[in-house]
Amino acid sequence: MEAIWVLVTAIAPIAWGSTYFVTHEFLPPDAPLWGSVLRALPAGLLLLLVARRRPRGRWWWRSLVLGVLNVGAFFLLIYTAAILLPASIASTVMASSPITIMLAAWLVVGQRPRILAGLGAAFGVAGVVLLVAGGGDIDLRGVAASVAGLLCTSLGYALATRWSGDVDVLASTAWQLVVGGILLLPAALLVEGAPPALTGVPELLAYVYVAVVATAIAYVAWFAGLQHLSSATVGLVGLLNPVTGVLLGVAIGGEALAGSQLTGLALVAIAIALGLPWRSRSRRPRLPLADPTIHARNRPESGRTRQVRRGSGGQAQTGAGNG
Repeated sequence: MEAIWVLVTAIAPIAWGSTYFVTHEFLPPDAPLWGSVLRALPAGLLLLLVARRRPRGRWWWRSLVLGVLNVGAFFLLIYTAAILLPASIASTVMASSPITIMLAAWLVVGQRPRILAGLGAAFGVAGVVLLVAGGGDIDLRGVAASVAGLLCTSLGYALATRWSGDVDVLASTAWQLVVGGILLLPAALLVEGAPPALTGVPELLAYVYVAVVATAIAYVAWFAGLQHLSSATVGLVGLLNPVTGVLLGVAIGGEALAGSQLTGLALVAIAIALGLPWRSRSRRPRLPLADPTIHARNRPESGRTRQVRRGSGGQAQTGAGNG
């Protein structure tokens, strides 16, 4: 059953990795904040329409906290990092997400990371570094924004795991996305002005894909994985995000893979394998040793044994009568 949830969880990073290509090819490059709003808010409203549930009681403030950490603040910080840092540096920082996800889950939920998962996180960081290796100036403000975004989502995922028993994943995901989209709206208006105008059907379809597949479906799959798998496993499966982006660039964009990138792919594959919930085959329980007296009582008696028992019984009765 856990293998199924690994596959479900993998939908999220694969869909997120595909947004790099879709955004680069079809969406306006000068409106990332509006792109985030048009990604989060429609996705949240769609899920809300399907779930048909509003927050109740403590889930009002929980939705606000998760919406800020996992959507609103995260998208703003990643937007800032994208402006200040080369893509390779930002991706390298975000590649350490399995480590921060494990640590946050340990502190908040009490999920102690396995040694193999920690080793997988190290392999994963090294693999992503080789995948997206590149140069460029490092702006410490961009690094700080990337790290802050990483910590936001790690804490948000841990809290979502801790609170997951109170409400179904569809409704909680809807509430987070709606809150995050609403929080991003004023930032988009202040920084970028009016929303970008649609220029054609391909751009419209790209927005629909990003909102429905890469956000609504992907976030539901991700949070479902956090409910059914360890945070270490989910974090390492998330390394499929940069892998998908690189492979789509090769398959569709005509890019070529260098030898170091192939090595990086192999390291990421090892990292994901180390994070999977492997279980040793359970040993068959040993049967308790049989009591020989039980077998003796249950064994069918021979004719000679029955005669001896009758004879000894008759002598005992005679002796008793003589007494």
